[in-house]
Amino acid sequence: MRVGIDARFFGSVGKGLGRYTAELIRNLERVAPDGDEFVVFLRKENFNEYDPVNPRFTKVLADYPWYSFREQIRFPLLLLRYRFDLVHFPHFNVPILYCRPFVVTIHDLILLRYPTVRNTTKSRLTYRVKFLAYRIAIGSAVRRARRILTVSRFTEKDIISEYPKAVGKIFVAYEGCDMLVAGTDDVGHADDGNGSYHGILEPYFLYVGNAYPHKNLEAFIPLAKRFPGIRFVLVGKEDHFYRRFRTAVEHAGVDNIVFAGFVPDGGLAQLYRNATGYVFPSLYEGFGLPPLEAMRFGIPVVAAKRGSIPEILGDAALYFDPDHEEDLFRQVGRILAEPELVSELRRKGTEQASLYHWEELAKSSLLTYHEAVE
Repeated sequence: MRVGIDARFFGSVGKGLGRYTAELIRNLERVAPDGDEFVVFLRKENFNEYDPVNPRFTKVLADYPWYSFREQIRFPLLLLRYRFDLVHFPHFNVPILYCRPFVVTIHDLILLRYPTVRNTTKSRLTYRVKFLAYRIAIGSAVRRARRILTVSRFTEKDIISEYPKAVGKIFVAYEGCDMLVAGTDDVGHADDGNGSYHGILEPYFLYVGNAYPHKNLEAFIPLAKRFPGIRFVLVGKEDHFYRRFRTAVEHAGVDNIVFAGFVPDGGLAQLYRNATGYVFPSLYEGFGLPPLEAMRFGIPVVAAKRGSIPEILGDAALYFDPDHEEDLFRQVGRILAEPELVSELRRKGTEQASLYHWEELAKSSLLTYHEAVE
């Protein structure tokens, strides 16, 4: 079987999707049988991030921007040259003109569930045009895919509720939760607006991720006001959404929210180890890897009871209703005041995180490839 993988999101350029794509490919190299060959398509900005170890894996430059006309027209022409038995698109942006068998991963339906102009830096009209294009693209991908991979039962149900004809071709393959590499990093500090991640004073609660509207970071403002002696450290690359949230924090007069910016794995591991707890206020997640990683480090987690989070974290987290801020205050207060509860959450969290392995994702994906071809 000859498989192509659209890895244009590979690595740090693709954020969470980049992590998924990178771990999938690295573990496929380990588990793929001798009869299978893989061609991995990358862009210029991540081409050197991936060097095949398995001789049956090769990489090819496909420098077509995501969600562009070149992606829709030139990328399928490149794919057709290879006459693959199957192509895996790890995101919904499958070129509509690609007419051979493929598998697609749909991580969530966030743009359908939270359609708001706050999700974009573009004008209202531009956003509406892009939203229409998104509906066409994801609908086409769901309809034409031989198999659909997704990362939780929650997302499986969400897809079926929106696209009932997808029943029977969805396969759930959970993401993994491998330990971050600890070590010394030499990447520059975050900006000095609220200090860098080096030397952050304890105690602090941690959040790792982006600042998109559905992440509900606004919940940190009243939380920080309620606990002025605690720092709330937010890790995520500076962008339009983080700048907008920083402005809201400044207007609220809150000085114990720390913007750490982008933190490489070595520094991130250190932040996890020293955290008092982890807060995850997101209103919608297809999987939710960061709180699971916090559990892997033995950090007690407080999370919104929404989306896939209860499915992924099980009974190893404290949950709160994001519509009632007092519920969040209460659960954070328990972390600070109940050491026996913290010990129990550490134990349960470590056990829960150990259930998720990237190698299992690769094995499940490989099985799905073969089923799709057969």
